[in-house]
Amino acid sequence: MRSEQGADATRRRRGGWLLALAILAGAGGAYAWYGREHAAPKPAARAPAPVPVTLARVEQGPLPVVLGGLGTVQAYNTVQVRTRVDGEILKIGFREGQVVKKGDLLAQVDPRPYQAALDQAKAKKAQDEANVKNARADLERYTKLGDYASRQQTDTQSATVNQLTAQIAGDQAAIDNAATQLSYATIQAPIDGVTGFRLIDVGNIVNAAQQTAIVTITQVEPIFVVYTAPEDQLGEVMRALAAGPVPVEAWSSDGMAKLSEGRLDLINNQVDVATGTIRLKASFTNKDHALWPGVSVSTKTRTGTIPGAVTIPDDAVQHGPNGLYAFVVDDKSRAHMQPITVGRATDGRTQVTKGLSPGQTVVWRGQSRVQEGALVAEAKPAATAHQADNAALASSEAR
Repeated sequence: MRSEQGADATRRRRGGWLLALAILAGAGGAYAWYGREHAAPKPAARAPAPVPVTLARVEQGPLPVVLGGLGTVQAYNTVQVRTRVDGEILKIGFREGQVVKKGDLLAQVDPRPYQAALDQAKAKKAQDEANVKNARADLERYTKLGDYASRQQTDTQSATVNQLTAQIAGDQAAIDNAATQLSYATIQAPIDGVTGFRLIDVGNIVNAAQQTAIVTITQVEPIFVVYTAPEDQLGEVMRALAAGPVPVEAWSSDGMAKLSEGRLDLINNQVDVATGTIRLKASFTNKDHALWPGVSVSTKTRTGTIPGAVTIPDDAVQHGPNGLYAFVVDDKSRAHMQPITVGRATDGRTQVTKGLSPGQTVVWRGQSRVQEGALVAEAKPAATAHQADNAALASSEAR
């Protein structure tokens, strides 16, 4: 009896545990179902962000035809100033690097020997003038005597007058020469220009035979630029020069700064067969002395204008395996590769002869991240450091 009661108690306890497990399993299943039904929806895949680029319009208008070249600045005139007389340098009348005008004093050679020679020539002329005056008086007296004076005396006296008259002409020539030698003692600037280094000091003895110059003067207003152009451009340049003045611009050798504007003066009379180039000479007024003799410059020669040229910025032209192309942006801001054919390039713009139409939009900068069909957007220019500093200053002042 007791054993039956124990077995019943055991069965009841086991049934309680099974009921509890069943309840827990049902609660877990309900929780899992509720979690699945109420779980947050997964976010949809994001569309790729637009590629930031700089855009430009395809424009149409006149395009200057400009030929580039490299050249060297040359002085309009260069003079090595030397003495033409012998003597001691008493004075130097210029500073090194000074701008001088024609006739300005450069140096003074001791003039006393040449002044003495001039005075001597003048005295000799005065003496001969007195002699000829006396000879003419004698000739006049012989002429008045008539038959009382022999014809030989009259002819001799006439010859004496002529001789003394010629001697006076020689005296005048000697005076002119002495005056010229005296003027050479004062050394003056023969041209307008800029002086170089002084090569002779005060107190030195100079002579006309020496090779050392006192100073070199270079004329820089106006000034020349001699540059070269390929021989295949010769015909174009000659036609432009025949039609009228041809403008030429001189730029720094790196092409970053324009130095001066001038015009083409001369085309050399032969082509250099070794290099296949022709030499050209352009003149510049150079009032600001932006050009200096010996400086290397790049040149831009404008030979004409292409009317109605279709152009895009130079950087918009891309090189591909199949040739040149540009990224054209459609009305949905999608970029597409467009093959193009180009012509002249001037002032940062390239002529497009085939492939683009005026008004289209092309990618100017930022093509390295652009692919066919890519979505693009105009990049916002970043604030410069100067703008940032101004903004910070304004903010601090407001506070």
